[in-house]
Amino acid sequence: MFGIKEVDTYGLQKLGGGKPVLLVDVRTESEVARGMIDGAMHIPLHLLPLKMEEMCKETPTVLYCHSGARSAQACAYMASRGFDNVFNLQGGILAWLRAGQALANVA
Repeated sequence: MFGIKEVDTYGLQKLGGGKPVLLVDVRTESEVARGMIDGAMHIPLHLLPLKMEEMCKETPTVLYCHSGARSAQACAYMASRGFDNVFNLQGGILAWLRAGQALANVA
């Protein structure tokens, strides 16, 4: 999606330069039940407009979904609302898994 800042799985590990990065999973409940990236916060895409005001605009925020399409839309929405430090995880959780990264089990 044009104008969206993206980060790949390797860049995600470097993002923030040692400072906290907020990782947000925008997938559905049923998708998250199969596992999510450890340390991520789950905010389903349809609830993002209600929950994003609780997020700090200065904290680097990386959004992800299954393939990167929905999270790109979420990034565009947040950017239109003044969030300049948002990134889309390029390729979503599929790219994360292809890079050999693990998922955390959801209780």
